[in-house]
Amino acid sequence: MEIILASQSPRRKELMTLLPYPFKIHPSSFDESTITDPDPETAVRKIAEGKAADIAVEYPDSVVIGSDTIVYQDKILGKPKTAEEAADMLRSLSGRTHTVYTGVVLMKGTEMVSFTEQTEVTFWPLSDQEISDYVATDDPYDKAGAYGIQSGGALFVHSIKGDYYAVVGLPAARLKRELQRFLSCFHS
Repeated sequence: MEIILASQSPRRKELMTLLPYPFKIHPSSFDESTITDPDPETAVRKIAEGKAADIAVEYPDSVVIGSDTIVYQDKILGKPKTAEEAADMLRSLSGRTHTVYTGVVLMKGTEMVSFTEQTEVTFWPLSDQEISDYVATDDPYDKAGAYGIQSGGALFVHSIKGDYYAVVGLPAARLKRELQRFLSCFHS
């Protein structure tokens, strides 16, 4: 059965290669800004579902995987649009613990399974220089919360409680198990 990842994220693509399933990539054009729920777990699940549904319409006989990642600390921290916004986000995360939510939806036709992974990330206190140096790179701008844990943002992390790969963008170990179970529903 064909598996399609509804994402153009290079990080999600790389994590999908860890799974024992061949897959194709077909990025979703779902407009994430249509989801305004202030609850991060609900919002991340709705966005993942929107991405999966967008592609599942075109491929009703395939299993489509939609995923989204949200950084939450007092409020949802999206992808920064400006250097000032990125610096503000990093200052708010400095020396504190925040929660990263990654929602995943598996969809085939009208069948759907969804799950959310929650991971707590604690940052070291960050100096103004560290923040301005990082904001001067391209790294913060396409990532929720203005940092990439798998790249330069790794230098900010004091500790992590939960699934590291969920913070990167796809909880690979849980996805493997959920996908196995989901696929078995169509082979009986």
